[in-house]
Amino acid sequence: MASKPSRAPRMAERGALCLLIGAAVLVVPHFLSPASGWHDMLAGAATVGWFALVLGIALIVVDLVQRAKGK
Repeated sequence: MASKPSRAPRMAERGALCLLIGAAVLVVPHFLSPASGWHDMLAGAATVGWFALVLGIALIVVDLVQRAKGK
């Protein structure tokens, strides 16, 4: 019996994950204590959070365009 290969995640799923990660990186420092090392590390990663948000939006748009062309 050959096992069924798992399907690769679509662009929209990857985009949603990027949006989630980006939003978490941008929002979580507001809930952490400023005395913790995590607060400083995540606050310094704001550029990475914005990049993840933009990348997520771009991946979702690409997936929607590809689906529209396929119909």
